[in-house]
Amino acid sequence: MVDLSVNLCGVTLKNPVIPASGTFGFGREYNEIYDISLLGGVATKGLTLAPRAGNPVPRIAERNGVILNAVGLQNPGVDRFLAEDLNWLKSKTKVIANVAGSTLEDYANICAKLDGAADLIELNISCPNVKSGGMAFGIKPESVKEVTRAAKSRLKKTPLIVKLSPNVESIAANARAAEEGGADCVSLVNTFTGMAIDIERRKPIIANNTGGVSGAGIKPIAVRMVYEVAHAVGIPVIGMGGIACAEDAIEFLMAGAAAVQVGTANFTDTLACPKIIEGLTVWCESRGIQKLSSLTGALKLN
Repeated sequence: MVDLSVNLCGVTLKNPVIPASGTFGFGREYNEIYDISLLGGVATKGLTLAPRAGNPVPRIAERNGVILNAVGLQNPGVDRFLAEDLNWLKSKTKVIANVAGSTLEDYANICAKLDGAADLIELNISCPNVKSGGMAFGIKPESVKEVTRAAKSRLKKTPLIVKLSPNVESIAANARAAEEGGADCVSLVNTFTGMAIDIERRKPIIANNTGGVSGAGIKPIAVRMVYEVAHAVGIPVIGMGGIACAEDAIEFLMAGAAAVQVGTANFTDTLACPKIIEGLTVWCESRGIQKLSSLTGALKLN
């Protein structure tokens, strides 16, 4: 029997497959399709201090191999999540609470609320920093380090993952900045910034004009970035970006990821995650691999 378990910052996951934030809600709807206790963990919808209605519609656009989204962090707020969803989700699998904010204080305060409650916290630093003219916290290494330090200062029990934006000069430099700020782990990549145009209306399809690009089309870029980051930091890496099958997940593991997140594939196939988990076992068994974690960083360059 293949051992699929992984240790992530002292937290043991039964397997490395985690639905990505914003693609799985809080798991209840998917649990009606399959038992989500099969999963290594769940990264929750992005949580903010106050409820958010999100951006105006349309906020989703499909293109060949990718989707664009500008949902705008629609969520019920962290307090409602703690009251209504956390305990149920923890009864099923490990909980990675994805958090977002507009100020350093937002991040610090929401992390304090979640400390000791969630198994892991994932910091979404692609949010606009309202005190810096709207530039996202995750763009410059200095702000990455600053927001990471602010969040980490309020965490006594729960490990901190920092989710990195790919829309930067050097994702390796930003990963090092997160590590210096106290991150226990980094996850990447978040979505790329893109645009889709309705050529008849001569206007962007998405009401927000631009959106985050995800899906199979971004995978080769994401794999390269995961490889760069895994060789730049001494903390675990979670890889994501276009994973749709077990072989895709294995690419990320070999590039240096300890675990993976599956996003857009959940929309095109609601059983994507269970299929990937099963596929990992089949792939390893066929090659005599007893422990999946042995594949992390196993890439041999030409």
